[in-house]
Amino acid sequence: MKILIIGSGGQLGTDCVKLFGQDHQLFPVDYPSIDIGQQESVQRCFETSTPDVVINCAAYTAVDKCETERDAAWLINSTGPKYIAKAAANIGARVIHISTDYVFDGMRTVPQPYLENDQVNPLSEYGKSKLSGERAITEHCEDYAILRTAWLYSGYGQNFLKTMLRLALSDPGRNFTIVNDQFGSLTWSYTLTKQIEQLLEPGLTGIMHTTADGYSSWYEAACYFLERMDIPHAFVPCTTIDYPTPAHRPANSILKNNVLENAGLSVFKSWQEDVDQFVGEFKDALIKEVKQQLQS
Repeated sequence: MKILIIGSGGQLGTDCVKLFGQDHQLFPVDYPSIDIGQQESVQRCFETSTPDVVINCAAYTAVDKCETERDAAWLINSTGPKYIAKAAANIGARVIHISTDYVFDGMRTVPQPYLENDQVNPLSEYGKSKLSGERAITEHCEDYAILRTAWLYSGYGQNFLKTMLRLALSDPGRNFTIVNDQFGSLTWSYTLTKQIEQLLEPGLTGIMHTTADGYSSWYEAACYFLERMDIPHAFVPCTTIDYPTPAHRPANSILKNNVLENAGLSVFKSWQEDVDQFVGEFKDALIKEVKQQLQS
């Protein structure tokens, strides 16, 4: 199978390249070799690769910057998916597009999760632009899987867990405050990649939720991770009001993988199991990376 991976240098894209390169012909691309905000760039990429499947991992994910850099956010998160969907439809390629929990307002009472068919109501520019991207996919191609995920982490690039490790190693005795009233599911990009593998072949289409099972607050997740890493820390919980940000962040980001579970295709397990395995594989490398950053 020929697979075009757009955004191949990010967390999820890196895992896709590593996993799918064993059994498929890959065309990994990232900016500037492709600019999904330019239709000609997308078209050239599709003409060169003629893929059976395109996995779109590219996104403008700087949530707070989306509030002030609106044009850039909408170009990448909304216009880009439209160009990808059109190009894929022209050659009959399947589209696997990564979306987000931010399409919901997050006001549902915890721990009640959001299902795929629940009403969307994004409250940030990031969420609005990603929802527009979802709708572009559904409008312009027929064979697609839109995967909403949340709280993604990996051994590559920057993410919440690495930030927590850097804080703890920089000053173990300092009382860093971590938000304790926003809830979601830490999701390992490797597991999400394994889920994508189950969806490469045509068949199941539509919107699917793809997060780890269970949930926690950011504070609980940070403490669990650092305990498994055997790293001392003095984190203390705080509220969203104590830590204001330019963009609205959902208080409830808990997604239920209802579609995949009903189809018998979900590969997800508890977020704690994934963190345990992640630490087992990356502990030494993570500590080395962060210590080098702190020394530079």
